[in-house]
Amino acid sequence: MRKLTIETSPIEGQKPGTSGLRKKTRTFMEPHYLENFVQSIWEGIGGVTGKTLVLGGDGRYFNDRAAQVILRMAAASGAARVIVGQGALLSTPAASHLIRLRGADGGIIMSASHNPGGIDEDFGVKYNTANGGPAPEEVTGRIFEATKRMARYEIAETQDIDLSSLGTVTLGDMAVEIVDPISDYADLMETLFDFGAIRALLSSGFEMRFDAMHAITGPYATEVLERRLGAPEGTVINAVPLPDFGGGHPDPNPIWAKPLVDLMMSAGAPDFAAASDGDGDRNMILGRNVYVTPSDSLAVLAANAHLAPGYAGGLKGVARSMPTSRALDRVAKARGLDCYETPTGWKFFGNLLDAGRITLCGEESAGTGSDHVREKDGLWAVLLWLNILASRGMSVAELLEAHWAEFGRNFYSRHDYEAVDAGEAEAMMERLRGRLGALAGERAAGRVIEAADEFAYDDPVDGSHAAAQGIRVLLEGGGRIVYRLSGTGTVGATLRVYLEDVTEDPARFGEDPQEALAQIIAAADEIAGIAKSTGRDAPDVRT
Repeated sequence: MRKLTIETSPIEGQKPGTSGLRKKTRTFMEPHYLENFVQSIWEGIGGVTGKTLVLGGDGRYFNDRAAQVILRMAAASGAARVIVGQGALLSTPAASHLIRLRGADGGIIMSASHNPGGIDEDFGVKYNTANGGPAPEEVTGRIFEATKRMARYEIAETQDIDLSSLGTVTLGDMAVEIVDPISDYADLMETLFDFGAIRALLSSGFEMRFDAMHAITGPYATEVLERRLGAPEGTVINAVPLPDFGGGHPDPNPIWAKPLVDLMMSAGAPDFAAASDGDGDRNMILGRNVYVTPSDSLAVLAANAHLAPGYAGGLKGVARSMPTSRALDRVAKARGLDCYETPTGWKFFGNLLDAGRITLCGEESAGTGSDHVREKDGLWAVLLWLNILASRGMSVAELLEAHWAEFGRNFYSRHDYEAVDAGEAEAMMERLRGRLGALAGERAAGRVIEAADEFAYDDPVDGSHAAAQGIRVLLEGGGRIVYRLSGTGTVGATLRVYLEDVTEDPARFGEDPQEALAQIIAAADEIAGIAKSTGRDAPDVRT
């Protein structure tokens, strides 16, 4: 192996967000682009000399080539060992578990999560720390500063490593350990759930589908659901990961997983269905003729987690991201649990999990998880749902009805306006921000505004402060509107508007959320001028 030092210069726009750096695949393929960012990671974490890292990704286009570059750069910079998922594959929750299981110093995950894949679509790289979770802002800040002064990077000149066979090979002085990406994760799931009860449910005539969306969770779901739990072959559909996710959009929501939703709303629907996303950390839950919103799913899981062996001792506490519906708060109050409201971004849950303050957490964007890893975990959520259904002997619809009867129903929806002009979106938010102090007492679409603010968060564990985390408008009667610009896209800006209202009237529990929220939707546009600012008369996606 020969170590090369390559002269380079800073590349603009390499600021990692809550989920690392995401750009178009062709951008990552440009000369020095990936290398500059990886070298910045090394510098941002104080170097990799003597360290052990985990490496893997969701298999999207460029995953295999990027893995070879990262391995050569790790060897050139003195890493002691890199543990790689076979074929350079690892789901995000499996990577988090592997970092923790092996006591690694950190890991690199190659993914753009739920974004489309392919040479003309998206790619991403993020660094996870030794706790298995996404790098906190302090670390991503150091990485970003390193990108701005980048002058050279080091890389080994060598042949590609065969990542298709298990075992350990060497790259210079660095060991490259190629491991089964599935087995350790599947073993962990067996410690958390009553596989006997789930196996009995699946053999009782209960029928389910799991749509892996041609993404990374396919092999994991096949191993766990079909091989270990005995679900019939074919239960997992679209099970083979493809570099372009089969031309689909690997985001488990009613828009992008429409064939699964259509199946569940048909006369021949199975009892239960679920889907996961590109890197395996998100989930969608469906019952026969019912779609479970992520916020409702989080609340139901919190109320029933004790039915699974891994949580039989009860929950230490729960947390949700600020835009997520307050259905979880109602469960926490009834159960006497601490409930934390955090900014969007899984890393904010990490401190609470590490400090033992919470056991379960989640966000409205189809992510739920627990203290078993430091990432959201799509397949884990599906298994917890199955464990609860097996224990309670109810259908999904019956379980939801029982939940609402006990806690009330929080009608909830998120409206996404995608790829809008970033300048117009920022201007709209700035105008709204300037009116926050005067909104209380005004009326919008017939509802009285009680309060409005911009959410900020003081971490109760390390005291760090996160400002400007979304604008909240609280309406009389329990309604709420949240406005936020998202950082997970790669083109323009995505305006997300979160809409919520609450009822304790059983006669209303069956209402369609969009109809139940009609007044809140109208108020959201009236308050912020969404249509005027975006030029859109409707959102691109409703979830």
